[in-house]
Amino acid sequence: MRRFILWSSVILISSMIAACCSTKKTENLKSSDQVFLPGPKVIIYQTKNDYSKFVPVILSEDKKSIESYPDIKDIYLNGNLAYPTQLHHGYWLDNRGISKNVAYFQPLICMYSCGIRSSYKDIEKELNSKIDSEDFTTFAKIK
Repeated sequence: MRRFILWSSVILISSMIAACCSTKKTENLKSSDQVFLPGPKVIIYQTKNDYSKFVPVILSEDKKSIESYPDIKDIYLNGNLAYPTQLHHGYWLDNRGISKNVAYFQPLICMYSCGIRSSYKDIEKELNSKIDSEDFTTFAKIK
């Protein structure tokens, strides 16, 4: 009988500890500041010249070889040519999927990653507001 009570006590205490630990883990997940959502990334950039009508080609880091280029289907967005969207102060919103190694932007003045598209209600208005106020603090500088 003593063994039964001892084992029952051990099982009960172990269950209580496990329940407490799992509750804390759940609470920590709920209060996390970082949430990773899937979706297309938002890239804005400035160039010294207007390359908005050119097709982007991505070069390797050493710029000696082509890493990727778009298929004909990739240069269209909803049936229209996927030109970048012109924003304020010479900034462009990428609609094609470029990176800092894009070949026709020589030179890029700057480039920022601005989160994902689904986090914006009115992407042009919100980005222009940030650009106008020169508030890039929530963006990750790429170049």
